Amino acid sequence: MNQYQEKLQYVLGEIKKVISGKEEVIRKVMTAILAKGHILIEDIPGVGKTTLALSFSKAMLLDYRRVQFTPDVLPSDVVGFSVLNKDNQLEYKPGAVLCNIFLADEINRTSSKTQAALLEVMEEGNVSVDGTTWKVPKPFVVIATQNPVNSIGTQMLPESQLDRFMIKISMGYPSPEQEMRMLKERQSANPMDNIRQVLTAGELTSLQKMAEQIFVQDSIYAYLTKLVTTTRNHPHIELGVSPRGSLALLAMAKAHAFLQGRDYVIPEDVSEVFTDVAAHRIVLNQKARMSHVQPEIILSDILNKVPKPALA
Repeated sequence: MNQYQEKLQYVLGEIKKVISGKEEVIRKVMTAILAKGHILIEDIPGVGKTTLALSFSKAMLLDYRRVQFTPDVLPSDVVGFSVLNKDNQLEYKPGAVLCNIFLADEINRTSSKTQAALLEVMEEGNVSVDGTTWKVPKPFVVIATQNPVNSIGTQMLPESQLDRFMIKISMGYPSPEQEMRMLKERQSANPMDNIRQVLTAGELTSLQKMAEQIFVQDSIYAYLTKLVTTTRNHPHIELGVSPRGSLALLAMAKAHAFLQGRDYVIPEDVSEVFTDVAAHRIVLNQKARMSHVQPEIILSDILNKVPKPALA
């Protein structure tokens, strides 16, 4: 394990100071960031979604911006706008999205037009305003939160936008022991104040490049392809994982291997991240929806049926 990978473990340790008992969630977010992916966290209010995003920005000294999405938030609030300056020329006023970590809080409470303003920047890493393109800083990650889709006043994200999130996760309630520990710790101080900066933006960019170089055998490519293809031919799935989803699965598997201290991917790297990458990308058919089948159950069945390859 090199010094950069050791620093990643330090980052995870700093986040655990604030988010207690959610080691798996923290690791998934770190893996997605290493894979240059965006994260969608769907959960009820108050479980620490915003705190999680802020903790990562502090531990890695990243420029952090947050927009509380409401029906009156405009696309220009996100990507910026142009105004005439004193020389009668258009001058660009940057939007909130020009940062390293952009938190789109309760993204499903805003209009579809404002949601769509994130499509270009999430896919291409730039924004276009009045015919001019502006690059966002690197690294760049969108962490979006949303309440369950049946909450009052929410608007579901379209498949085109869901597909741009590398993973979709949920935090869940803490255990009684974890909640008691949180209550005691928050009496005297805010744990957020104790987070140390252990990684810089430049170092994170280097780590992302290292994760991209992780070796993948042909048998792993075949395994990954088989998993994805099975979602497209499953009797309960109307819309399977897209090619963009295949690329996301590969990037997540590489990042997972890198975080484990390996320079090559094993089948378990793929299977560990498969559900988080695929669950929000598949659309169940009417029969499955009427039977209240959950996407995670179907994906678990696919993982069980597709044999893992033996490494050479």
